[in-house]
Amino acid sequence: MSQQTLEDVQDYYGKVLKTNEDLKTSACCPLEAPPPPVQNLLKNVHNIVQEKFYGCGSPLPVAAQGATVLDLGCGSGRDAFLLSQIVGEKGRVIGVDMTDEQLSVANQYVGWHMDRFGYKKPNVEFVKGYIEDLKTAKIEDNSVDIVISNCVINLSPDKEKVFSEIMRVLKPGGELYFSDVFAGRRIAEPLQKDKILLGECLGGAMYIEDFRRMLTNIGIPDYRITSSRLMTLDDPEVEAKAGMIDFYSMTVRAFKVELEDICENYGHVAYYKGSISECPHSFVLDDHHEFKTGMPVAVCGNTANMLAQTRFKDHFRIDGDFSTHYGPFDCAPNMADSSNTENCC
Repeated sequence: MSQQTLEDVQDYYGKVLKTNEDLKTSACCPLEAPPPPVQNLLKNVHNIVQEKFYGCGSPLPVAAQGATVLDLGCGSGRDAFLLSQIVGEKGRVIGVDMTDEQLSVANQYVGWHMDRFGYKKPNVEFVKGYIEDLKTAKIEDNSVDIVISNCVINLSPDKEKVFSEIMRVLKPGGELYFSDVFAGRRIAEPLQKDKILLGECLGGAMYIEDFRRMLTNIGIPDYRITSSRLMTLDDPEVEAKAGMIDFYSMTVRAFKVELEDICENYGHVAYYKGSISECPHSFVLDDHHEFKTGMPVAVCGNTANMLAQTRFKDHFRIDGDFSTHYGPFDCAPNMADSSNTENCC
């Protein structure tokens, strides 16, 4: 790991930024309002915690009641306190961050939020550690149901270690669900080292194809994009430095299940039961899979495993097996715009 990069990030988020109003660009801000259910949960999150939120998306899982969720780069705890409400009092949320100033705010408001939620004891804890080495936060192998992260992995100087650690701590069938900044090209080294571009989540943005190769290297040959939006650079100084690069805010999910490197057709058909409380009428897996309640949907073998080997298994009926192969599965995005085609099923 580059110690200088880690120190620059700690300085930017611990000392330079006081609230999200100090950001120079919109890279570390959501590009659209959160969905109504999330807005309702936000009403229970303290204003000071929200003011120090620097995420770019809303990677908040459904069907997660009672789950153990790990929030990488939790900052002041905004998403962790949302997750606390999602998993319920019987669930558990672990927030990991390396910046003392951010963790101090998060810990200061644990009691306030537990009282607000009506919980008898905290279901959230905040731990200092490095996302490149989660053993520093005492996160054990196969111990977590869901890992989320919100515009943090781009800040890491060793992203492959981050993803390897995520796969280590996830249980079989567990999910990585994260939002981050990606780029349409590799970013030149001088821009990677620029303190402002790094702190604004641009200098460390992952080139989409390198991200795909990185996941493949650690054993995840298929991931899914749930949303993707082209970003604008709102600061003249930042645009002068990096205006030639196309940046995207993307939300991605990946599962610790058996997958092939392309989508193959085994004749599977999936039926959504409508039993996820947050999604009574349809469930969206990614930018090209929406399952309407009771409607049969032909799916590839990878999608079948993502539904049948994860926490979603009780909410779907999957017909078919892997005994007969019918060739590649013809699948393309049909729900989203053309920016959502980086990794079609």
